Amino acid sequence: MSLWVLLQGFGLGASMIIPIGAQNAYVLNQGIKRNHHLTTATICSILDMIFISLGIFGGGAILSQNEILLTSVTLGGIAFLSFYGLLSLKSAFKSDSELESKGEVVARGRRTVILGALAVTVLNPHLYLDTVVILGSIGGQFEGHDRIAFALGTMMASFVWFYTLSIGAAKLGPTLSKPRVKKGIDIAVAVMMFTIAYILASELIEKYW
Repeated sequence: MSLWVLLQGFGLGASMIIPIGAQNAYVLNQGIKRNHHLTTATICSILDMIFISLGIFGGGAILSQNEILLTSVTLGGIAFLSFYGLLSLKSAFKSDSELESKGEVVARGRRTVILGALAVTVLNPHLYLDTVVILGSIGGQFEGHDRIAFALGTMMASFVWFYTLSIGAAKLGPTLSKPRVKKGIDIAVAVMMFTIAYILASELIEKYW
């Protein structure tokens, strides 16, 4: 197994995962709230590992040809991103008295957090295109142990990034949870979610109309 190929996989995987998106915004938000943030990081990492394996070991070509599946995922992603954006916007404009009365500590249950992590990952069509199709096509060029090394490298990048983001956000939680800072983050997350939803909708419209 080649260390160089493993490092190539790590670098390429990081370049696909680190750019800010819906998945990273969700992990960051849960980390700031310290609301099952490690569970969130674990779920996102494991799902990435599954999709990376699917792409590198043969599923990329099949998925790229399945228009119905990609369209269905895109529609689900638009709906979820719009809903999550509205929740973030609502959170940003809560009154101080409302925040204090609820303490902003009524953490959402583990089940809700898990479902959110699943949705923000599985309903993200760019994850299928970037992780499954692109990484799959590159990883598929390697043979034998080198292909395994490339896959392990990309998986390591996912685990390292999501745990670093989650733990880092939790450490900075007291600072990032200040009302003004939190309001800014909530607005930024809402704008990001709406923007991604708009881009996905535009791509669908261009594709079918």
